[in-house]
Parts: sequence; structure tokens; C-alpha cells
Amino acid sequence: MTDFSTPSSKSRPERRRFLRQGSALVAGACLLGLQAPAWAADAEIRTASLTPTDELYVLNADINAELSPLLADVVTRGVSLYFIVEFELTAGRWYWLDEEVASKTLTYRLSYQSLTRQYRLTTGALHQNFSSLDDAMRTMLRIRNWGIADKAALKPGRSYSAALRFRLDGGELPKPIQVGAIGRKDWTLATEWHRWVYTPGREGSK
Repeated sequence: MTDFSTPSSKSRPERRRFLRQGSALVAGACLLGLQAPAWAADAEIRTASLTPTDELYVLNADINAELSPLLADVVTRGVSLYFIVEFELTAGRWYWLDEEVASKTLTYRLSYQSLTRQYRLTTGALHQNFSSLDDAMRTMLRIRNWGIADKAALKPGRSYSAALRFRLDGGELPKPIQVGAIGRKDWTLATEWHRWVYTPGREGSK
């Protein structure tokens, strides 16, 4: 996955389209949420590493996460899910608060195209189509060559604190679903912050 900037919020026509989604879809999703057993699958950052290129430091990461049966069903019913990858890089300072070196956000939109029966993964202005939900998830959870800082932003030999996490953006769900999703694990998906120390010249993953 190459470096993409965070896309802007959905356009007004698209927001209106989501709000106009049939009451049967929303009611059906909420009913499934009431009937489905509690979902307790773990999500985690498996590996994460920073690598220097000629001009940038890029991030590569592998994430372990799985949609609950409820979320998988909601996507197939036509509700788009938004996922956010957040990265922070800081440097300690003995005389003041830590220095923020880089703060980046990568947003994915996962949707289902009923006419073509394909899943679509959108990042910024780019998108890919997949024949299965598993393929779309596998691509989203494998981050490659995400540019996070200019080469000159980091000093060789200095140690930096890196942090990465992945989560479902529940705020982008249709409002009626947001209300029904409060407090339910099967409506959420998030990793803990994965933290490691990075020193330019000692590249590696943790």
C-alpha cells in the first residue's frame, strides 16, 4: 500500500444517500445486533517497522483483525464501513513535552457493490474491487510503503517513540445504527496502540 492522504468527509449527496437508506436495512441490522452472540475476537498489530528510502521513511505493518458476523452482514446489506490507521512518532525532550515528529492518518472505506457483487476498498481517490470480503480485508490489513516522514525529519542515532493502531470509525455509521451499537462488542473493532522504539540506522520490526 502506497502513501495516501486522509480523504475528506463524505460529500453531502453521499451523506443524504446513507440517511435515506431504507428503514428495513437499519432495523434489520439492529435486530441482528440484538440476536447475535457477543463477539470477542481480538485485533492486534502483528508487526510494524520503519524503513528509510531515498526521500522518506515508510511504514510497513501487518494487522490481525476480523469483522464480526454482524459487521460482515451490515456491509453486504449496503452500509459502508470506515477504518482508520493512526501513526504517531515522537522524540523525548528532557526540558519539555515530547516533540511530535510525525502524525499520520490513513482512512479506508469498505463497501459492497450489489450490481457487480464485489467489495470495494477505497483510500483517498483510489479504489480496488474484490470478489470476496476476505480478500478486501487482507489487503486493508497489510500496509506497505506508507510514507510517514521526510528523510530529513529524523536524526541518525536518535531514538524515537513510534505508535500505531487500527480501528473501525463508529462515527461514520448511520445514526440509527450508532444508537443501537452503543456498548456492543460486535459493533466495534480496534487494536491497542502498538508502541516501539525506532533509531535511524537500526531498522527493524517489533
